Amino acid sequence: MQHMLYNLAIGIYDLAVHLVAPFSHKPRKMMKGHWVVYDLLRQQMESDVKYIWFHAASLGEFEQGRPLIEQIRAKYPDYKILLTFFSPSGYEVRKNYHGADIICYLPFDKPRNVKKFLDILNPCMAFFIKYEFWKNYLDELHKRRIPVYSVSSIFRRDQIFFKWYGGTYRNVLKDFDHLFVQNEASKRFLSKIGITRVTVVGDTRFDRVLQIRDDAKELPLVEKFKDNAFTLVAGSSWGPDEDLFIEYFNNHPEIKLIIAPHVIDENHLVEIINKLKRPYVRYTKANDKNVAKADCLIIDCFGLLSSIYRYGEVAYIGGGFGVGIHNTLEAAVYGIPVVFGPKYQKFMEATQLLQAKGAYSINDYGGLQSLLDRFLSDEPFLRETGEYAGNYVIGNSGATDKIMHMINF
Repeated sequence: MQHMLYNLAIGIYDLAVHLVAPFSHKPRKMMKGHWVVYDLLRQQMESDVKYIWFHAASLGEFEQGRPLIEQIRAKYPDYKILLTFFSPSGYEVRKNYHGADIICYLPFDKPRNVKKFLDILNPCMAFFIKYEFWKNYLDELHKRRIPVYSVSSIFRRDQIFFKWYGGTYRNVLKDFDHLFVQNEASKRFLSKIGITRVTVVGDTRFDRVLQIRDDAKELPLVEKFKDNAFTLVAGSSWGPDEDLFIEYFNNHPEIKLIIAPHVIDENHLVEIINKLKRPYVRYTKANDKNVAKADCLIIDCFGLLSSIYRYGEVAYIGGGFGVGIHNTLEAAVYGIPVVFGPKYQKFMEATQLLQAKGAYSINDYGGLQSLLDRFLSDEPFLRETGEYAGNYVIGNSGATDKIMHMINF
């Protein structure tokens, strides 16, 4: 019965995407991608070659899987890699990624699509990143005895697998040859429902941010802007975050500010500019002359934030007054203190960073003010907090190597 309901829900979702596609940009891109999947596979796949299939829902999951993709590619160049995405926000950004041989959308999880997709691909193994539990794909992979692994997954008590009515979904977990989970709690929850092919390896994102740090771009304009001043880097910020740190910046001429907002559109950029009472420059309009005169640098383009954190003495991570904070690890990896708002509880690494004394959470302007005042005046406190943050990332790295040791190629 639950299986029938699951297939019905997938069918309704498929229909809904078709119906809104003519009127909405994202669903339209998704549908166009779905229409060409099978032809694209037939055209690009090479015969007599073994394919390893990686599936990521979107960009965040891809970044988690990336260290594993790249290590397999380096150690086992005879294998080819197929990378699939569910979301346009993942596919559109990474469709030209050089680490995979074929990149496409994953057709909806309907039995007919699944058989067609696997008949063409016939992978030698499959990796599903984090929260990807597509029942029909996993059942069919299991039936065909194709090894399938869950990577960087994390389980909580409130998930459907652990409810009295979650039997169908519990069976999906039995399809995995092995689950590489992030923490001991996940392993405990799984063992209670009879899932024992589980190893705690941690989160591959720690490996990824160390990779990003090592590959970080030199940004001469940002270097010139900083000019050895105490700099606060605010990443993935929203309006309520900006109200707080811009007020502090306006009142403290001794610091500089770099803002990389989460939403980069003209309306939001104008909102930011209207709050500033000190000279600013937008990155896309910056040059050697005007950047040296600015006290605030607004990053109005994508792809630079992970390299920009290294220019900060302190990082403020946005989202903590709304949906939840964004990526704290990209900043912590540079060994600088991390600050964020009150909504961080869903993010294990944020909670652990707080426990490690590498991060602080604030609830209002008063909290931010006293914390930044202390960072400015107490150099040992600033240095120690940064060291705690950096050590936390390094201490939790290595998940990719642990997974590699346990897979038979």
